[in-house]
Amino acid sequence: MQEELVALHHNHTWVLVPRPPHTIVVGSKWVFQTKFKDDRFINQFKAHLVAKGFTLILGQDFEETFNPVIKQTTVRLILSIVVTWNWTIH
Repeated sequence: MQEELVALHHNHTWVLVPRPPHTIVVGSKWVFQTKFKDDRFINQFKAHLVAKGFTLILGQDFEETFNPVIKQTTVRLILSIVVTWNWTIH
């Protein structure tokens, strides 16, 4: 957990601001995961801090959602398809 917190602070993932009046604060929780090697031996332990977005109400607490996360493999796949089909990227 400590490594994850250090990474979040180092990457400036969030900025602490005062809570506006009459707003709901979204809670968070830690999700723990054990990563295994191919031979089923433990490779590493991972911890992720996630927001409890399920507590929000559509139209009252938010209007739209946005998650700016993409995996590097997805980018490679899209670029591979673009090159294969000779498409242009915008």
